[in-house]
Amino acid sequence: MSLSTLIKSIQDIMRKDVGVDGDAQRISQMVWLIFLKIFDDKEQEWQLTVPNYSSPLPSRFRWINWAKNPEGMTGEELIDFVNNDLFPALKALATKAGVSDHGKVVGSVFEDAYNYMKSGTLLRQVINTIEEDLDLNKSGDRHLFNDIYEKILADLQSAGNAGEYYTPRAVTQFMVDILDPKLGQTILDPACGTGGFLTCAIEHLKNTKQIKNNDDLKQLQKCIHGVEKKPLPHMLALTNMMLHGIDVPTNIRHDNTLARQLQSYTPKDRVDIIITNPPFGGMEEDGIESNFLKKYQTRETADLFMALIMHLLKHDTGKAAVVLPDGFLFGEGVKTTLKRELLEEFNLHTIVCLPKGVFAPYTSIATNILFFEKGGPTKDVWFFEHPYPEGYKSYSRSKPLTIGEFDLEKEWWGGATRRGRKTTEQAWKVSAKELAERNYNLDSKNPHEEEIIHADPEDLMADYQEIVKQLNAAQQALKTELMACLGAKA
Repeated sequence: MSLSTLIKSIQDIMRKDVGVDGDAQRISQMVWLIFLKIFDDKEQEWQLTVPNYSSPLPSRFRWINWAKNPEGMTGEELIDFVNNDLFPALKALATKAGVSDHGKVVGSVFEDAYNYMKSGTLLRQVINTIEEDLDLNKSGDRHLFNDIYEKILADLQSAGNAGEYYTPRAVTQFMVDILDPKLGQTILDPACGTGGFLTCAIEHLKNTKQIKNNDDLKQLQKCIHGVEKKPLPHMLALTNMMLHGIDVPTNIRHDNTLARQLQSYTPKDRVDIIITNPPFGGMEEDGIESNFLKKYQTRETADLFMALIMHLLKHDTGKAAVVLPDGFLFGEGVKTTLKRELLEEFNLHTIVCLPKGVFAPYTSIATNILFFEKGGPTKDVWFFEHPYPEGYKSYSRSKPLTIGEFDLEKEWWGGATRRGRKTTEQAWKVSAKELAERNYNLDSKNPHEEEIIHADPEDLMADYQEIVKQLNAAQQALKTELMACLGAKA
């Protein structure tokens, strides 16, 4: 069965169930079922590879014992078991004392999960479809699981509610490529959504041959950190981590990063790399801003995240790449405070200006990627305006931004040292001194674009009337010629 056929068949079964309302609920239902299937397949592997491995799940709650048999529980018996036995037991693992790390992962997945299906017969059909067509222990199906994850994400985007935690793959790949993480460096996404940045960082470490053995994998697991406050993306993030070799992703927390007091972070909490696309345009709940110093207090989510990011980078070695909207560049108030500190205490070396449509259809707001390092002050800020491909006026689902387009930036970048950068039609630099004189307005326009001269309205109207006059004369002349050709009197 093909991937698209498999997902469609599962969703078609769910559509018959009166309890499941809309794509988001169907996806949520599918994700917890697939998670349990993945966890069961992983457990079979751990029993062979992890010394003295013991399942955190009581025997009757393991997938292999209640779901695997196609002739197993169904109908009302199955619904009663899932709602009244399975879910309470798995949810309890989140807070139960003495639970293993494997158990904590399961608990955090089910903490806010919900069984929407009402028909046990239809639920059995979904379970059998998943069980029959997916086997993580088959090497070929490992790749299929990644494809399924991507398909679920695509469907979630189509459902219209993924914009707040979805970043185009090309953007995540570019940001990771530029930061070039090394094994042993702590990597944090404080608003990790479905884990796109973190999995991209993991793949980067694997592709650059930095993961050579099990000890390296264990070190990697300690280095990857993420926080996500919404249940569905958090569930997807944990599943995503497991598919990318982080078997026990206890460092992917289900929480609101902003709910912790800024001053409570100690030096040991600081990290080497922060890579994120924090939610912007939203307002935090009452009281959240009180976790921050007075100078940072605001209800604007992106500003609070920026204050946190700047606070959490390690001194002298910490570096970050952050997606922010245009409004941050020219905004005032708390934004001005943040930008002043960014220039005085960090090296804000590059701002990549992305064109409108990169995040379509979720938002048409123009966005920017800020690259900065702890240990300032900034001397100059380089701006690079990412152009549309030839013939494009915007991006769309059918014509998305591609990683190949970022070759322009990579060739210009100047490697790890950023030496040899040159001014081009897309790139220019502005001194920190000039930006400070502009009250830290970072909204710099490309000086190489042709300037459109807006003339006086009276002159424009006179020009327009002259053009109309010439057009009327031309039309009359053409009419006269046509009539002459037809032998008629002018």
